[in-house]
Amino acid sequence: MFKFDWKPFVLSVLALSLLSACDKKNGGDNQAIHSSTESAVASNATAMPSTTINGPTITINTARGEMIVPENPTDVAVFDMATLDDLQALNVVVKGAPKKVLVPYLQEKLKSVSNVGTLFEPDLEALNALKPQLIIIAGRSAPKYDVLSALAPTIDMSDNGQDLIGDGLKRLDTYGRLFKKEAEAQKLHGDIQNLLNETAQAVKGKGNGLILMVNAGKLSAFGSSSRFGWIHTQVGVPMADNNIPAAPHGQSVSFEYVQKIDPDWIFVLDRTAAIGEEGKTAQAVLDNELIRQSKAWKNGHIIYLSSAAYLAAGGVQQIKTDLTNIKTAFNK
Repeated sequence: MFKFDWKPFVLSVLALSLLSACDKKNGGDNQAIHSSTESAVASNATAMPSTTINGPTITINTARGEMIVPENPTDVAVFDMATLDDLQALNVVVKGAPKKVLVPYLQEKLKSVSNVGTLFEPDLEALNALKPQLIIIAGRSAPKYDVLSALAPTIDMSDNGQDLIGDGLKRLDTYGRLFKKEAEAQKLHGDIQNLLNETAQAVKGKGNGLILMVNAGKLSAFGSSSRFGWIHTQVGVPMADNNIPAAPHGQSVSFEYVQKIDPDWIFVLDRTAAIGEEGKTAQAVLDNELIRQSKAWKNGHIIYLSSAAYLAAGGVQQIKTDLTNIKTAFNK
């Protein structure tokens, strides 16, 4: 049994508070511990849980460094749809999650969980009633780490946005260890790796591509350093425009831009539909005179990514679905 000793922890906190007060008095800029994912990772220290853990523990890698958490926890709250995707694939029971998430293949699982807020705003009262052994956050929910870790052991499983499939496989392996589902995780890992290899083979020598997000009738282009860059870096589709800058929300572009670049393939994410907003579909927005002049349109080379590519990026089913769709399109 692992028992957290509060006394040294409280003394440490008091000491840090005194140091912080001195720094502020002297005009110093004392940065809070783990104020960002980057600083936490750089510290390389094993972070201790904020609450007592009864029973076996396991040390796992997270976005904030190594963490000690309960092994195979049974009462889990999840604030990340890619994680929920993974845990569904591993047949892990989840007790709490935000229920208003528009990922079609997760709707059945969400029916059986307690609603614990949204991806951005956790319901602390609902969480307190649930009394989770572990809370899992990532991406959109990551800024709530400090608040949630005060309630229960909390792990931040955010990725760096540069290696979607690679990070997704690492996270899957970690969940396999955490929930004693290593055999299941290993099989899923192998299936995805094989599918990735097959997809990379299918796209070879078949032209370049442009990744577009359609949102409220406007277009944004994404390059190899973006959240959708895996299409270029891991699947292997050459970029139609090598000058797209790295930007979290892409580069705003026009229909004339798409006509000028004239990509062989266009990969489309319909954000409006993904988040359930009203408005023209991506198909309707792109069906115009300028886009119809592109090689991609003329050859039927427009591939629509799943809504999960935006909401549950890096999850098992998301990766499988989008790789399969790309492989099928390029093999026609």
